Amino acid sequence: MATTLDGQLVVAISSRALFDLEEENRVFEQGDAAAYTTLQLERLDQPAHPGVAFSLVRKLLAFNDGDAKRVEVVILSRNDPVSGLRVFRSAQAAKLRLERGVFTKGRAPYGYLRPLHANLFLSANPADVRAALDAGFAAATVHTGAARAQGNYPDEVRIAFDGDAVLFSDQAEQVYQRGGLDAFQSHERRRAAKPLPPGPFAPLLAALHRLQREGSTSMHIRTALVTARSAPAHERAIRTLMDWNVEVDEAMFLGGLSKGGFLREFEPDFFFDDQTGHVAAAAQHVPAGHVASGVANRNPESKP
Repeated sequence: MATTLDGQLVVAISSRALFDLEEENRVFEQGDAAAYTTLQLERLDQPAHPGVAFSLVRKLLAFNDGDAKRVEVVILSRNDPVSGLRVFRSAQAAKLRLERGVFTKGRAPYGYLRPLHANLFLSANPADVRAALDAGFAAATVHTGAARAQGNYPDEVRIAFDGDAVLFSDQAEQVYQRGGLDAFQSHERRRAAKPLPPGPFAPLLAALHRLQREGSTSMHIRTALVTARSAPAHERAIRTLMDWNVEVDEAMFLGGLSKGGFLREFEPDFFFDDQTGHVAAAAQHVPAGHVASGVANRNPESKP
């Protein structure tokens, strides 16, 4: 019988999202692929330091206890296979049980998300992330300069999501872009009881909800909605989650306040937002990634 990943939460992640390989990447970006490979081989026995998404991956893998395999993490990288040796060596040194990897030697790897049935793709390459989002996958560009996660909640995977264009569609955001804040508030007030269409990360939230319900007694998931919405637009967001039969543990309706300080207090292992400004502010305090989704990524104006 063929091996299958059915029923597991599948995370595909690039080498640079999992490990700090920025020094090596600078060599690669200079156009000398051979020098890059040589450098990786020279450092084969030198484990790479944890990257931005390391804490998220480590904690998710902790849901695999005993014979129960609930989470699969797959390296999906533009690295060449030889350079991939160091990635697996670094994972082994960090006691991350990673068994699968796809290395494409410079070619776009996102096409392999489909046979993996991936729930999430994390990469430091914006073009790959956009292509993955266009193909219908939850994906984010890791802010490689972001702060690393704190270790205050070793038994909780903490994930924070923006609302519009991330958990929800950008339907309401489009109204804001056309008519401003008053039009947005009026639109959401009138439609408070009508659920928003799902955004690219709605399936991931549902998968995390299932993992929490069916998962380990020693590991838990805590989620937060961190949005610039404020009353009265909060009601539609809450009712939408109720309609989906999924829950978040915390909800922050900030009405335009900077998200950074609130995220610092929540201490997520990762934060997802579609606004580059919000991601940059968050990255000063927590691991963060940009979701290049919705009208805000075609129009530079801010959203509500």
